[in-house]
Amino acid sequence: MFTKHDLLVDWSYPVLTVFIAWALATFLRFMEEHKLRMEIKKQFEHYLAPAMVKKLQKNPELLKLGGDTRELTLLFCDIRGFTPISEQFKTNPQGLTKLINRFLTPMTDLIMSRDGTIDKYMGDCIMAFWNAPVNVKGHEMKAVESALGMVNRLKELNDELESEGLMPIKIGIGINTGEVVVGNMGSNNRFDYSILGDAANLASRLEGQSKGYGVTIILGEETADAVQHELFSVELDSIAVKGKKDAVRIFTVLGNNDWVFHNTSWYFNQQQHDKFLVLYRQQSWESAELFANDLKASWPEMAGYYDVMIDRINEYIENPPGDDWDGVYRAETK
Repeated sequence: MFTKHDLLVDWSYPVLTVFIAWALATFLRFMEEHKLRMEIKKQFEHYLAPAMVKKLQKNPELLKLGGDTRELTLLFCDIRGFTPISEQFKTNPQGLTKLINRFLTPMTDLIMSRDGTIDKYMGDCIMAFWNAPVNVKGHEMKAVESALGMVNRLKELNDELESEGLMPIKIGIGINTGEVVVGNMGSNNRFDYSILGDAANLASRLEGQSKGYGVTIILGEETADAVQHELFSVELDSIAVKGKKDAVRIFTVLGNNDWVFHNTSWYFNQQQHDKFLVLYRQQSWESAELFANDLKASWPEMAGYYDVMIDRINEYIENPPGDDWDGVYRAETK
């Protein structure tokens, strides 16, 4: 252009201008993405597992309405007898809030340390799940281990409360495994990462039945099958929970291999317990009651359960369920 048209152009100015504009746009975009990641972390770090927070930071598009169907293990934990506990704080509502926070904080930490996601808090109730939004290997085991850890941690908390002259806290835990829809539920303006499905409803019902069976933890059949080789679980009953026609087998869990090692009578008790269930389902009420009384004396961890079953047997003796009874207990309460 210079030799033919006597035109000399200094290209450094347009190149520098384009470079400055590109650098500024890149910087502003980076700051916008960084601000969004920080906002996501601030909003969700106290409610979701760290893996979930990182996934949302990498892909904010996940924060939209909709869900996927996948197998989860779900846990519901609730304080039993909350009314008399709250009566201690009639004139001090802040004291009740502090007490609930003292309970929820360690329980939440236990769940999240085992890759669980806190779905929501409902007053004194915790709802959590495993295997979403990221895959969690052995999610059934991690959920049950969390429940056992919660029971042990509650013993420590109750020792502290007793030293302060406060009532101890008792809990019930229900755990179930099954397919649900998991994703963002709500409206276009406000939504939560949550779950919907029959498996979740059953987990909630199992938590409600824990008191009625005199145990702290109740497992659904799929969860119990998944952990039976590593944890010591005991079948409790076949039950049709309120609002459902189909029966499910329910179990409780007493501990891991260390528990078995320190409780050498477990094998004999387990055999006797299996015989008890057979007699109970055959309507051999007197024989079943004898087994229940013997097991109650030799198996203190299950004493509350046998008290419940003995009362039920006595009721059946007075009001027989009939020859067509299928061995299923149909719950009338949640």
